[in-house]
Amino acid sequence: MPLVVFCGLPYSGKSSRAEELRQVLANEGRAVYVVDDATVLGAEDATVYGDSAREKALRGALRAAVERRLSRHDVVILDSLNYIKGFRYELYCLARAARTPLCLVYCVRPGSLSRGTRVAGAENRNRNVSVSWRPRGEEEGRPPTAGTCVLGEPYTADSVVNGRAQAHVPKELEPEETRVSDLPALVAPEFEKSAKKVSSAFYPPELLEALMLRFEAPDSRNRWDRPLFTLVGLEEPLPLAEIQAALFENRAPPPHQSTQSQPLASGSFLHNLDQVTSQVLAGLMEAQKNAVPGDLLKLPGTTEHLRFTRPLSMAELSRLRRQFISYTKMHPNNENLPQLANMFLQYLNQSLH
Repeated sequence: MPLVVFCGLPYSGKSSRAEELRQVLANEGRAVYVVDDATVLGAEDATVYGDSAREKALRGALRAAVERRLSRHDVVILDSLNYIKGFRYELYCLARAARTPLCLVYCVRPGSLSRGTRVAGAENRNRNVSVSWRPRGEEEGRPPTAGTCVLGEPYTADSVVNGRAQAHVPKELEPEETRVSDLPALVAPEFEKSAKKVSSAFYPPELLEALMLRFEAPDSRNRWDRPLFTLVGLEEPLPLAEIQAALFENRAPPPHQSTQSQPLASGSFLHNLDQVTSQVLAGLMEAQKNAVPGDLLKLPGTTEHLRFTRPLSMAELSRLRRQFISYTKMHPNNENLPQLANMFLQYLNQSLH
């Protein structure tokens, strides 16, 4: 069954949305597995994103956990930042190899798209909108200290479903720098409750700023980022009908030839291929001894004819034979055994003329 990839910065409501989707799918009787940072780390640890080596190991563990669960029978929800487009492409390749659909849910906190990024299809008409990240020190009984880093960022976004703009999000102008005393007014209560409920990790302001600078926003023009559902805030309803249609009605991404299983062939297929091509070459070398240009050569074991235009050397014919064998080995099929001689002769006709 399908893969649902959640993407977004910390405190954007990803875990709340993932839990909401899990409950809906579970109530329908579907087997749903949620893979998140805590699943592979044992407990949420925000500091992992401050160490490139640990973060790389985390992405590898998340990818392995998804690959273990991914099948045609279960729904897998990946709840993590997933802010690197290369990692999202790897997940797309996993779904393609498993021949199962996938979709991307991009969670955006109102007024908090990463600096310089935008949702595909949205227009950056207002570049002066800013937002502040609220420190998490209050959870541990520590009020925000004076001088806490406040991050301002431009924001414009439309909700996008399968690349189509949906509801427009009103934008409010804010000064580029906000005092600490103004922080409670800028943080939506539902986001604060969501963060306390589903996340115990504390993201320092400097780490949040680094994540925003590194963030690579999804773009529905990329095949690995579609179908794309962008949700701004927790007040916007989850587009369940559209998500379910994308997961259960869409076709899976077409697999590459490298990910497809080769058709079964008997153990003697290569032996027969070698024998048949050798016999064709031997017959051709013998037939051309008495042939003149323009003759149609009839070789034993074939119903096709080869037009003789010039004398052919064994070195040239052996090179063409190796090419034919290399290609045929990639597509073994026992049904082609009776036609191998004719197929090889056709290949020689096309290669020599």
